[in-house]
Amino acid sequence: MVALTTRPAAPPASSPAGAPVRRLPALRHLGPNWYASVMGTAIVATAGAGLPWQPPGMRTALSVVWALSALLLGVLLTARALHWAHHRDQARAHLLDASMAPFYGCLAMALLAVGGATLVVGSDWIGVRAAVAVDLVLFTAGTVTGVLAAVAVPYLMVTRHRPPLADASPVWLLPVVAPMVSAALGPLLVPHLPAGQLRQTLLYCCYGLFGLSLLGALLMLPLVVGRLLTGGPPALALTPTLFLVLGPLGQSTTAVHQLAEAAPGVVPGPYAGGFATLAVLYGVPVMGFAALWLGLAGALVVRALRRGLGFSLTWWGFTFPVGTCVTGLAGLGSRTGLRLFDLASTGLYALLVAAWLVACAGTARRLVTGRLPAPPA
Repeated sequence: MVALTTRPAAPPASSPAGAPVRRLPALRHLGPNWYASVMGTAIVATAGAGLPWQPPGMRTALSVVWALSALLLGVLLTARALHWAHHRDQARAHLLDASMAPFYGCLAMALLAVGGATLVVGSDWIGVRAAVAVDLVLFTAGTVTGVLAAVAVPYLMVTRHRPPLADASPVWLLPVVAPMVSAALGPLLVPHLPAGQLRQTLLYCCYGLFGLSLLGALLMLPLVVGRLLTGGPPALALTPTLFLVLGPLGQSTTAVHQLAEAAPGVVPGPYAGGFATLAVLYGVPVMGFAALWLGLAGALVVRALRRGLGFSLTWWGFTFPVGTCVTGLAGLGSRTGLRLFDLASTGLYALLVAAWLVACAGTARRLVTGRLPAPPA
C-alpha cells in the first residue's frame, strides 16, 4: 500500500563535518505499509485451513505459505529496525503524516496474522507445543501494539494531523481494526491455557477487544462513505484501498464465531449459549453488508482499471480484507450447516488466492527492478 499524499523527503543526515551521510538508501522509503504483504500472505494459509473442502496436498501448500509469511515477517521486522536506525527522520515523518501513520496498525496485524497461522497451520511442521509458544509471543506483541496504535494514531490525527474530511479514506480504519484481529485469533489460544481464570480472562479480554474495534470502526465508516458520496471515487492508485472496509466486517464475523467456539466450558452455560446465538445473529447481516460493499468496491476497481489503474502496493488491499470474509463465511457455514456459506467461502478464497498471486508477482518484479521501495505518490 502507499500513502495517500506526498510529503517532501527529509534531507539526509549529516556528519559532524557537514558532509551528507546516506546509510542504506534503499530502505529510506520502507514504510509500515509494507506489513500488508505479511498480513496478505498469512491469511491465505489461515483462511485455507478453515475451508469446508480440503483437497489432497492442501495442508502442505498452506504450510509453505505460512512459512513464507513467517519469513517475510522476520525480514520486514529487521528492515524496519534498520530503517529506524539509519533513517530516523523519515520514520518520524511517517508518524506525522496523516496518510502513513494509520499503517502502523498493519504492524500489529502482521504479528497477529503470522501467530495465528502458526497455530492453525504451522503446527503441522513445528508441533503444537512450539506453535502455541510462538503464537503466545506474537499474539501478546500484536495485541499490545494494536491497542497502542488504536489509541496513538487517532490521538495524532486529532492533535497533529488534523486531516480534512475530504481526505477521509478506508486507510483510517487500519489502527482500529487491529484489536479485532486479536479478538478473532485470541480464542484459538484459550484451550491451550490452564483451565479457570486464565481462560476466562483471555476470552473476556478478546470480547472487550471486539467491542473496542467494532465501535471504532463504526465511527470511521460513515466518514469513508460520506467522502465517497460527496467527493466521488478516490484517485486511481488508491481505489484498491476500498477493499479495506471488508476488514472489520469479515474479521468481526470471524471473531464472534471463534469466541462462540471457545466459550463452552470456559464461561457459564447461559453465556456460552449467548455467544453462539450472537455469532449467527451478528454474522449473517454483517456478511450481507460485506457482499454489498464487495460489489460496490469491485465495480469501482473495474472502473479504475479501464482508466489505467496500474500495480502499486495498494493492491495488497485485495488480500487480507477478503481473507477475513472467507474465514467469516466459513465460520457461518460450520455453525449453520448451510451449503450457501460453504460455497461462498470457497469461491471467495479462489479470489483471494488470485489476488495474492498478482500482488506477490507485482511486488517481486518491482523489487527486482528497483522501483520499490519508492517515495509515496
